Amino acid sequence: MTCVEEQVLARQLPAVPFYCPVEPAMHPGVDVLNDLTVDWMLRQNLDTDEHQRKRLAVCDFGGLTASTMPYGRLEPLTLMAKFHAVLFSLDDGVCDETDATADLLAQETSRILRAVEAPAANGRSDSPHTAALRALRTELEQFASPQQVRRWTDAMRVYVSGLVWEASWRRSAELPSLNDYITLWMRAIGMAPTTAMIEVVGGFSVTDEELADPRVQALTEITWTLVSWDNDLYSRNKELLRAGDDLNLIDVLCQELGCEPREALNHAVAMRDRVMVLHGRLSEQVLADASPELRSYLEGLGQFVRGHLDWASACPRYSVPSGPAAQPGGWWKRHPSDAGREPLPIPTISWWWEQLAVPA
Repeated sequence: MTCVEEQVLARQLPAVPFYCPVEPAMHPGVDVLNDLTVDWMLRQNLDTDEHQRKRLAVCDFGGLTASTMPYGRLEPLTLMAKFHAVLFSLDDGVCDETDATADLLAQETSRILRAVEAPAANGRSDSPHTAALRALRTELEQFASPQQVRRWTDAMRVYVSGLVWEASWRRSAELPSLNDYITLWMRAIGMAPTTAMIEVVGGFSVTDEELADPRVQALTEITWTLVSWDNDLYSRNKELLRAGDDLNLIDVLCQELGCEPREALNHAVAMRDRVMVLHGRLSEQVLADASPELRSYLEGLGQFVRGHLDWASACPRYSVPSGPAAQPGGWWKRHPSDAGREPLPIPTISWWWEQLAVPA
């Protein structure tokens, strides 16, 4: 083992158990869904490196999609699984594990945006990722209304803007502030276009007015953020080992609080649990008078948080055999480490707590 490898292993942290009161579920088409998605992904030639192709082939995109969206018809669900496959390939091959600059990524993501804005335009010079997303955008029209297509396209703008911002920090010797990192990562994680697919996969339509409700907007952002923080908590060891990556909630907290990683881990878990508790409280309030369509959307948000964790708990993508052992209690815990009602002192998200009704 080299000195560098020893230093990386020394920075690794034990796995932590997650609090998530949402019940698990699984779409019955999970097995065929994964086979269809992997076969399609390999035919797109998204990655030229054979090792990377094999890594992606065992990511279980079918399991991710079937556990996060255990409802709807198989056809739009397969579209969602294909979208996951492209995003993972884009994340590994273009964003995280290469030397892509913000300038180069801005060019690539601008081409991607043009492809999803105008999929009928000439695409002869498309990169493999752009070509795949152009095809998925065209396929989306089979299942989505014009309103839903517009929402998904707008959500792609949110996503790619986050990728460029992320790339600018990956080339920096410094780390962003906690406030900036949370804003960046809720966008770059790719959850905006993913949550825009909940109603498409579910076969229902929420009105613009319902989605514009600040409480619903808060719950949508909470979902993006929980998924991004959960990803940071279980993927940090893998990212350190493969890419030497410290653009992570724990490392940003180390900088923000002037503390060591194990202390930052405790802070991160407490933050995450308080947001999970807020998700439950605010969901309960909105569901009290929600339309059937909005109810389905909100339930879909909660299911995504739970399904994402169920998938990650078994996905070989995040397995680091040399990493520290898990803490007692395994992957799950029954109670949050922080159930406070006070807003976290982070300007970009503190407004979420303002959406809670004052207890009588």
